[in-house]
Amino acid sequence: MTNSVSSPSSWLGSELVLASNNKGKIAEFELLFSELNLDTKVIAQGQLNIEDAIEDGLSFVENAIIKARHAARLSGKPAIADDSGLVVPILNGAPGIYSARFAGEHGNDEANNEKLLQELRPFRQEGKVIEGMFVCVLALVRHADDPLPIIAQGIWQGEILEQARGEHGFGYDPLFWLPELNCSSAEMPKAEKNKISHRGQAIQKLKSYL
Repeated sequence: MTNSVSSPSSWLGSELVLASNNKGKIAEFELLFSELNLDTKVIAQGQLNIEDAIEDGLSFVENAIIKARHAARLSGKPAIADDSGLVVPILNGAPGIYSARFAGEHGNDEANNEKLLQELRPFRQEGKVIEGMFVCVLALVRHADDPLPIIAQGIWQGEILEQARGEHGFGYDPLFWLPELNCSSAEMPKAEKNKISHRGQAIQKLKSYL
């Protein structure tokens, strides 16, 4: 007997809602999903006039599921959500799930980056790096009350710079240094970034399900 729960491609249908109104995130997803060659059109929730969900979970996984269920409930379609952020171990994991609103105003990248730099100043020591990691959790639900969401996670290791570098990307990309590539995330072309980023890794794991 075939277990339909384990065969997402059979229920995705013609449309999948992306539970995000973040322009930078939407642009990355559009490029990443185009490489999956799915017979499914991905629609950003804003096109359906769906506002952002209230993210009151305590982890990336919880918030991704909350957002996916919210979009699925209001659209009546399968939905996928991403919850991602920067984790800095020396700051006990901050900014973590609060990455987008670290400085108070949601989505103010400049203010968030400046606050991160301020928080790290007391820990700066000559010759020592401050480690950080980008985390992305994807949650895909068939419907709002799906008891078994598909979860895919990606982690991208790096270091936190003392000042911003690069003009590409969004969020904390200008402060995320990749020593093996000798550049920041914001200095990478989008296609190259998507191959190795936390979001790119999560998408590839999701692909194995689809």
